[in-house]
Amino acid sequence: GVAGTGNLGFQVQGTGAPPGFAVPPIQSQPIMTERTIWMPIPPSIPNCPPGLEYLTQIDQILIHQQIELLEILSGFETNNKYEIKNTLGQRVYFAAEDNDCCTRNCCGPSRPFTLRIIDNLGHEVITLQRPLRCSSCCFPCCLQELEVQAPPGTPVGYVVQNWHPCLPKFTIQNERRMDILKISGPCVVCSCCEDINFEVKSVDETATVGRISKQWTGFVKEAFTDADNFGITFPGDLDVKMKAVMIGACFLI
Repeated sequence: GVAGTGNLGFQVQGTGAPPGFAVPPIQSQPIMTERTIWMPIPPSIPNCPPGLEYLTQIDQILIHQQIELLEILSGFETNNKYEIKNTLGQRVYFAAEDNDCCTRNCCGPSRPFTLRIIDNLGHEVITLQRPLRCSSCCFPCCLQELEVQAPPGTPVGYVVQNWHPCLPKFTIQNERRMDILKISGPCVVCSCCEDINFEVKSVDETATVGRISKQWTGFVKEAFTDADNFGITFPGDLDVKMKAVMIGACFLI
């Protein structure tokens, strides 16, 4: 009984079932809930952590932090929530921060957290854990670190901040703590009317293989909210576990 496609981006297909019969959803079609279109569920892949199959099909991710009205009106820090989308605007994952009220409002951006990333079936596929650390160059032995688990409880990599007097630098490591990639940001990590780029490079820092960008969202949003938009690009053939760790690096940044 639906005519046309509207703005959903895919055509409505007839099922051929008699009236009154319930038809199960077609797995290959995007799932839409409350005007949100999810990325189609990919087939399972051998030796790939469950839920990371989505990342084998993409080389770019967009992360949009949801604006919390309570924060805008009161300044009270709430748990952050994020939509993780592909370039078609389909939601790949949904991420939500998990910690207590006192920690959020007392420790600020340096607070420890557990970030749970779920897929369109409601399964937690990635868990990010950050302990309470310092990010100042004055404390080189207590810099930021984040552990990436996929599935939850199974570490697949780490993001470690490297000491530098003026530049934000990080190292992406695999589950055996071996260095895989380097991340280098600008000396000034704030700007007006332009994106802030963190270059993802090879271990020897001679080749750029990707980028993490904080996107400029306009004067009003930047001035009155702390909601950020990020973009991540990586090689399509990069190990899917390292793609997950790059997502963790984005949240750490």
